[in-house]
Amino acid sequence: MDTIKAAVCHSFGAPLVIEDIAIRAPEGREVEVTLDAVAICHSDISYLDGDWGGSLPAVYGHEAAGRVTGLGDQVRGLSVGDPVVVTLIRACQTCPSCASGSPVTCETPYDGDQGPIRTAEGGRLHQAMATGGFAERVVVDHSQVVRIPDDMAMDVASLLACGVITGVGAAVNAAHIRPGQVVVVIGAGGVGLNAIQGARIAGASRIIAIDMNEGKLDTAIEFGATHGVLATDDAPWKAARRAAGRGADAVLVTVGALPAYDAAPRYLAPGGKVVMVGMPHSGGMSRYEPVILAALGQGMVGSKMGDVVIQRDIPWMIDLYQQGRLKLDELISGRWRLDQINEAIADTRAGAARRNVILFDRN
Repeated sequence: MDTIKAAVCHSFGAPLVIEDIAIRAPEGREVEVTLDAVAICHSDISYLDGDWGGSLPAVYGHEAAGRVTGLGDQVRGLSVGDPVVVTLIRACQTCPSCASGSPVTCETPYDGDQGPIRTAEGGRLHQAMATGGFAERVVVDHSQVVRIPDDMAMDVASLLACGVITGVGAAVNAAHIRPGQVVVVIGAGGVGLNAIQGARIAGASRIIAIDMNEGKLDTAIEFGATHGVLATDDAPWKAARRAAGRGADAVLVTVGALPAYDAAPRYLAPGGKVVMVGMPHSGGMSRYEPVILAALGQGMVGSKMGDVVIQRDIPWMIDLYQQGRLKLDELISGRWRLDQINEAIADTRAGAARRNVILFDRN
């Protein structure tokens, strides 16, 4: 076992503690990646707040990039030194979901309590989301990594591990947006901006961003929205309909706020669907009228991690980025050191950040 630095959660709602932890070498299908960057996702905050429960102590973080520094004896197609994105999408590749092309819903359970990390004293330490990326190194299944171009900046690349694929994928893979359709995106944070980009890339004619913050609506226009509507307005769905001339073919809810889910069907055109991307706290319940959805042929569908296949979709998104058709650099709000992670989390909680990224000092 080697010793590395990590930000550890010992109690829900408490600040993370920077401390030494132990990590073993990769085995079998595993890959060791020495991280250069890890972004802070709202899912990390929901976990460390205890919104979804889970085992403690834990190392969160799942939106990472770095270089391969170790390989299990069953890994093929990767070499030590390769630059990679590290995702939380761990896929067995043999269960019914994986075999049908949906690795994000892999049915083979993973016990993070039995993962590759331990406390410095050898005690149990939970590898959250099968990644544990708030640490200098990770050991993950080979299905979780994708090789990236040698010259791609690691802070930018890390965003492709979650926020970008979740938003763009929700528009393209889950909503199946077609050219000329009307799209509403509720929430103009990190995932929402990428859902807007995905809708633009898919050819939507009108993209209406809904948010409580006027500054975020201005940013949404920069990322491809054609209109912005304040969620605090009286009946914002009416304003969205006026902007588009009709209801929406797809409403992407990218925030975990229950009022947003309650209102989402109101934006729909006949035959439209709500795509559920943002994740509320466990036990949260939304209200809607099934009779209206049934009468108008509307639907609701969940979207986990943008329904992506990372070996297919991440290279495609990198190609779009290299062509200047997908904004990534503009998503980064701030860059922080590991010992500043609690400040970075607080800044993310404040709501204005697009994505804050932790950079690891190799000196």
